[in-house]
Amino acid sequence: MSRLHGTKDFWIGALRAEGPAFAAAVTEAPPETPVLSCPGWTVTDLALHLTGVYQWVRTIAGSGGTTAPQGRAQRAEPAPGVTAAQQWQQAYDGLMALFDTLDPEAPAWNWAPQPKKAAFWPRRMAHETAVHRWDAQLAIAAGEPIETKLAVDGVSEVLDTWLPAGRRKAAGQWSGVVRLSATDAAQEWFLRLRGEGVALLDTGTILDHDDHHARVHVSGTASDLLLALWGRVSFDTLTVAGDPALLDGVRTG
Repeated sequence: MSRLHGTKDFWIGALRAEGPAFAAAVTEAPPETPVLSCPGWTVTDLALHLTGVYQWVRTIAGSGGTTAPQGRAQRAEPAPGVTAAQQWQQAYDGLMALFDTLDPEAPAWNWAPQPKKAAFWPRRMAHETAVHRWDAQLAIAAGEPIETKLAVDGVSEVLDTWLPAGRRKAAGQWSGVVRLSATDAAQEWFLRLRGEGVALLDTGTILDHDDHHARVHVSGTASDLLLALWGRVSFDTLTVAGDPALLDGVRTG
């Protein structure tokens, strides 16, 4: 496995593409349009959710400190005389202004088992925005795949950040190796599940281990793999060989 190593410029470039696409979909949809991939949410809910996330991240990424904040990101409250899309735009513009000047090596808290550096947040917001852009476009029947390089990094983020932080969709005990193959990027990941633990493995490490054979192998485009890990599409829509029950242990959300 050879993972892509993103940079601040890469993630900000992704945000500059995904942000306007999100805004266009939200603006086109009537406010109460259901977001099928987020049951119970409307397009307005989606925009206010992402607005609240951006506002929360701004207080953390540029703080210069690593102390955990009190509370989590909250959905923004509707502002009088302003549409949800306009609120989102204001929050997006503020976030981008911060990221443009942000030193990726500066101290900044994050919730993952990773160095507490500001670089965490452009990456996290690029993927947050890309997945929710897909949600918004799906609501108007215009869903476009996530760009391949961004989706590859998004799969890596789920495996190296979300799952090691204990952020699985469902609790459970799993045992075995999951192999994911991105057919449009010549990219593979091997993830060992053991009880509640997870380990993202390099090929050399796997081949030196007695139990390196994958119990389940999933193949598909990088975008489809990412969307399946986030529960946006079913793994059944990809090519699955082996024990599909193990895939419950790699979904996040």
